[in-house]
Amino acid sequence: MNLGLREKVIIVTGGAKGIGEGISESLALESAMVAIVGRNEADNLRCIEKIQATGGQAFSFVADLSNPSQCHQVVEKVATMFGKIDGLVNNAGLNDGVGLETGNYEKFIQSINANLTHYYLMAQAVLPYLKKSKGAIVNIGSKTAETGQGNTSGYAASNGGRNALTREWALELRDYNIRVNSVIVAECYTPMYEKWIETLENPKEKLASITSKIPLGQRMTTKEEIGDMVTFLMSPKSSHTTGQIIHVDGGYVHLDRAIS
Repeated sequence: MNLGLREKVIIVTGGAKGIGEGISESLALESAMVAIVGRNEADNLRCIEKIQATGGQAFSFVADLSNPSQCHQVVEKVATMFGKIDGLVNNAGLNDGVGLETGNYEKFIQSINANLTHYYLMAQAVLPYLKKSKGAIVNIGSKTAETGQGNTSGYAASNGGRNALTREWALELRDYNIRVNSVIVAECYTPMYEKWIETLENPKEKLASITSKIPLGQRMTTKEEIGDMVTFLMSPKSSHTTGQIIHVDGGYVHLDRAIS
């Protein structure tokens, strides 16, 4: 399907692994030029190799987004290389398990910086370029902002902030025709998810229990399904969609999970 993204320059933070990889691959399949921003160049290059094997275009930009100056620096590197920026996907983050009872001030602030602050900084840095291109922003979020999870106060608070910023930016940037939306992830099996499930008692049984409660198909959402929604929201095909918080989760958050 031609979504009108050919040669559009789109930054994907954390775009080399897991959900970010699915987003990068989907955008590349629509002929976008994907600027993958991540702290590990080897991961970036591995993802780029996969994308190039399917005829897509992707490029590596190394940055530690917990460092405010590097957020602005990496955006300028992308703009210098391509002469424009058409979109930003804020995706990088980590469910770091900073809870209320088990956490402290330093860990909580660190979690906010690792999961929310760079969303703001990256959006601020790309704004002059998105004004010119009338581009779009997609923020990736998590169900934890709505459902809670337990022992992850920092991550849950960050995702509540991501949802709030999505609505706030959609309003603030409307006069520039910049659209801002959010895609919410619930149960999506990635290497990070696998690492988390393995920390639990009886991980196989726990995984089966979670999967059985996903209303649509009793299966995990795939990273490709997340990527395809992001790609649609980046495209002109969603030209009058802004300020939306869209759940790609098989109904996990909003449908009754009291199912047999």
